[in-house]
Amino acid sequence: MKTISINKLHPFKDHPYKVLDNDEMNSMIGSVQEHGILSPLIVRPLEGTTDQYEIISGHRRFRAAQKAGLSEVPASIHPVSRDEAAIMLVDSNLHREHILPSEKAYAYKMKMEALSHQGKTCGQVGHKSREDVSDTDSGRQVQRYIRLTYLIPELLEMMDENKIAFSVGVELSYLPPEIQQELYEIIDREDCTPSYSQAFRLHRTFNNCALTREGLAAVMSEEKPNQRDRIVLPRKAFDDVLPKGYSKEDAEAFIIDAIKHYNEYRHRKRDRGMSR
Repeated sequence: MKTISINKLHPFKDHPYKVLDNDEMNSMIGSVQEHGILSPLIVRPLEGTTDQYEIISGHRRFRAAQKAGLSEVPASIHPVSRDEAAIMLVDSNLHREHILPSEKAYAYKMKMEALSHQGKTCGQVGHKSREDVSDTDSGRQVQRYIRLTYLIPELLEMMDENKIAFSVGVELSYLPPEIQQELYEIIDREDCTPSYSQAFRLHRTFNNCALTREGLAAVMSEEKPNQRDRIVLPRKAFDDVLPKGYSKEDAEAFIIDAIKHYNEYRHRKRDRGMSR
């Protein structure tokens, strides 16, 4: 282990894990200011340089050290190839308590590519199996996570925010970017998200070369069972506010009619937006 100037350290290119300036980072900055870096960073010599290093593990500690005003940090130097470093980077973060779907997707993709390169370098036939990528997820699940890297950034961010289910994201990843973009615009405009059934049908319809703009809008305009309007009003609510002679059935009919007119208004608004 040695102490290295912060100016000589560089983040691992295209590493999949996000370094966010959030409350957790603020807490880490406070800890670094009080105690310093307790766990050394893991780095490797950067090719084509004599004293520059690429970070393998410790990107958040590096960011905290920068913000805390440190000029140097402790680091353990490993003279490994980029592919070896990529595998080390992915494995050192996969077991974190909180990991976003996008992080796991790009981490698995990075490790898969690194294993594939190693297989070719060693003269092996083909490349390493998806089973080698994770010791917790099956090869099939690894493949499904890697599919998420084909989502446009807006839809992938919705997955990270738990607005789209994992299985839905996998199905949508098979749609080309331009259709995904149009789908996102519908989601944003109508404040709705596709169910698995809808995503599955969009995927299959596209495979059959039958998915049109109108078909996409039609599928997304369907009423899902969990989105149907339900009215649950206790008898006492009516007794307290209804005028004399105005029945509960009259009130329910009025509310249902109001909801119907509101939905018709939303559909007209959607149609106007599509016709632009």
